[in-house]
Amino acid sequence: MKAITYRSYGAPEVLQAADIPKPAPKPDEVLVKVRATSVTAGDYRARSLDMPPGFALLGRLIFGLFGPRRQVLGTEFAGVVEAVGNKVTRFAPGDRVFAYPGAAFGGYAEFAVLPETAAIAPIPDNLDFDAAAAMSFGGATALNFLRDKGNIKPGDLVLIIGASGGVGSAAVQLAKAFGAHVTATASTGKLDMVRALGADAVLDHSRQDPAAAADAYDIILDTSGTATYSRYGKALKPGGRLLLVSSNLWQMIGSLLARKTGGRKAIPGYAPESAEELRFLADLAGRGDFKPCIDKRFPLTHAARAHCYYESPARKGNVVITIEPA
Repeated sequence: MKAITYRSYGAPEVLQAADIPKPAPKPDEVLVKVRATSVTAGDYRARSLDMPPGFALLGRLIFGLFGPRRQVLGTEFAGVVEAVGNKVTRFAPGDRVFAYPGAAFGGYAEFAVLPETAAIAPIPDNLDFDAAAAMSFGGATALNFLRDKGNIKPGDLVLIIGASGGVGSAAVQLAKAFGAHVTATASTGKLDMVRALGADAVLDHSRQDPAAAADAYDIILDTSGTATYSRYGKALKPGGRLLLVSSNLWQMIGSLLARKTGGRKAIPGYAPESAEELRFLADLAGRGDFKPCIDKRFPLTHAARAHCYYESPARKGNVVITIEPA
């Protein structure tokens, strides 16, 4: 089968087309004919090994000490079930599904296999493969931080820093679905895009400083890796939560050790892959409350170009890689 592989860390050009064996499902596995995948922060970091300061060694331990442990990227994908193992009961050939293998990767290929119990769920009828493929990483990350770590409630005042990326654009929509009032930051050329996602207020981060507010937000969610408690703590209301989706080790330690008052918290961490969260996102999407924002699409053979565009400051939302049926 056709796939995009890489054997060393580096620039997008390390991604090369290759023919590799088509996987066969084990008794408890599902084989998916992939129709679309994407470029996520996980794919970018695994390919480039460009890790936040303090996490370089951890990156090598996760992705491969001397070279990539898994040579086919793709942290999320969507497609059609091709075959199932004889112990699988939840899925059948022909089902439209989307999946979030995370660090197991595998989406940059014509076929991918994963356990029935992995993060895999049916695609809602109103989404095509491209939108479904871009739903997992950003959606599940935003959902885990807002709902599980941030305990978001109707009426909460929420600030989303970096609202135009894959996670940020999902976070705006999910926070609105939870009944929050959303203020979002973006660069000048992306303000209209963020407004269209449903944000109640949009701040141009080059002209307005959201950290200057006092006791203003119940939740601040940072996707940019720039927020610290020492800077944003005063903008939190008593009991407020600073959710650190992306931060380097020193920002994380500083935020955790900073002196806090009024029950305010700084919460770093990561979002695990979960089938329950995918089903939750699919339900929201089926009701029209969540739709991944797609900027550009590239064919599988142009995966390196897709990664180049992912790194562009002009990117808005998600970058999708399409795989035409053979």
